[in-house]
Amino acid sequence: MLEKNKYEEQLIKAINKLNKNLEDNNIKKLSELIGNSRKLFLKNFISGIFRGFGISIGLSILSAIIIYILQKVIRLNIPIISEYITDIVDIVEKNR
Repeated sequence: MLEKNKYEEQLIKAINKLNKNLEDNNIKKLSELIGNSRKLFLKNFISGIFRGFGISIGLSILSAIIIYILQKVIRLNIPIISEYITDIVDIVEKNR
């Protein structure tokens, strides 16, 4: 009888620990999200839009910085480098 109670207590502790771990990891929300395909699609669609928007803004800023630096290098008049960079900047400005 004592062994049975001991095993029951261990089992209850293990179940409570498992329940706490599942709650901490938001398994319930995840399973609800997976079960509702429309909600999952909408969430992924919106996150994709914002991810693309962030990438485009970041790329624009990075490109502007690179072009600014290249223009400064051209003004230094380093013969070989400045001719090559001038061609690159001209191509970029023609495509604007």
